Amino acid sequence: MGRLPRRRGFRLTDRATIAIGGVAVATTVAALAAEVARVWRHGSASLPGEPGGLLVAAEEAVAETVETVITGYREGSRRENATFNLLVSFVTSLGLSRGIAYRLRTRAAVGPFRSMRLGRRHIHHFVPGIVMAFVAGSIAILTDNERIEPVLAIPFGAGMGLTLDESALLLELEDVYWTEEGVVGAQIALGVMAVLAALAIGLRFTRRGERIVLPLTPPTVAPLPSAV
Repeated sequence: MGRLPRRRGFRLTDRATIAIGGVAVATTVAALAAEVARVWRHGSASLPGEPGGLLVAAEEAVAETVETVITGYREGSRRENATFNLLVSFVTSLGLSRGIAYRLRTRAAVGPFRSMRLGRRHIHHFVPGIVMAFVAGSIAILTDNERIEPVLAIPFGAGMGLTLDESALLLELEDVYWTEEGVVGAQIALGVMAVLAALAIGLRFTRRGERIVLPLTPPTVAPLPSAV
């Protein structure tokens, strides 16, 4: 990741990226808010208008939502957990790598991250990404311990994110990171799809956790007709 001069097409591409990223974030926040509201209705927290402080009830509803997600994750299968870890780490590394690269355009370093050079050669972040994915994938293939697959999915997904963030450089064989060709439409689609897929799997964990954590709501029984 390094500081590169601005080129034509960056502003338009940057606006499109921000717009699509904003839609993904807004969708995620809306879904999380809907899940908190669902747990609030079916959980033990008092509803708005009932006795008790609204802020205290909201905190209890959020705590129960977190508990249902964690419980659902723990009760999930190894494959579900590995898929969830893969998608979350992929989306996280994709967003962080692009954000850090953007900040490095105007400064020499962002925390521990800086432009890496080996002699006169600029080392792009798809290099450590490929190494991470190769190492994690190789361990997953060579080991017989299936319990570590959800753990290995984290560096594998992070490596995918670092690599696909610079997919245009690999396709063009040229440093086009901040040009219009650098932000590939497929890259943005992959990011949004990964966010939504991770969210969908997370909601499956939540539904499973609700059945374990939340109290059962007794069914509503219609009153019997009065005898004449």
